[in-house]
Amino acid sequence: MAKGYWIGRVDVSNEEGYKPYMAANPAIFQKFGGRFIVRGGKFTAVEGQSRSRNVVIEFDSYEKALACYNSPEYQANIRVRQPHSIADLIVIEGYDGPQP
Repeated sequence: MAKGYWIGRVDVSNEEGYKPYMAANPAIFQKFGGRFIVRGGKFTAVEGQSRSRNVVIEFDSYEKALACYNSPEYQANIRVRQPHSIADLIVIEGYDGPQP
């Protein structure tokens, strides 16, 4: 079964206001089996537009990734984040077919 992923790109305008959002996320992600693959770190934007922060979170399945996003806990946490940042986030199914 293919895994599921969140791919997020974020610009934070208020670091202090953003901290409660970050503090609440680990418990939410743990409930759905999410784990960070990418969390910040050095990057080079080689094509297109970028944001200042990037994150990839892996889940056991696309369904769990989507359930986490749609959960009441995360939906409430989005409202904490929104006044302090601009985010692009997709939930995507991983690929588990043959490799080249």
